[in-house]
Amino acid sequence: MLDTTELTAAVDRLADRLRAAPQSRLQRGAAAAGLALARDLAVRAQRLEAPDAPPRTMPDAGVFSVADQLMVAGNDLAEILRTAPAGSLPERELDEAVAAVRRAAATATL
Repeated sequence: MLDTTELTAAVDRLADRLRAAPQSRLQRGAAAAGLALARDLAVRAQRLEAPDAPPRTMPDAGVFSVADQLMVAGNDLAEILRTAPAGSLPERELDEAVAAVRRAAATATL
């Protein structure tokens, strides 16, 4: 089993920052960046779980929902990676997902 603590911790921190952000900051781009990251993580999870199916796009549920959407997508991906069969290269996918969350957190206008 792969340890996905680093991914879930990074997602938790960014989601907390999004929840604490004022509406004006969310509307100036923080929510859009958070949704883009949530969509990216969701697509990664879908490709691992069902590689032959076309990925579905996470809907835009509004600026106040983006933190929850990020948490769901991040935790879904973490669980899929944690339970992935050995030899399926989940370590690389985990590293890429953690890097994506860290980049988003570093560039977020929160």
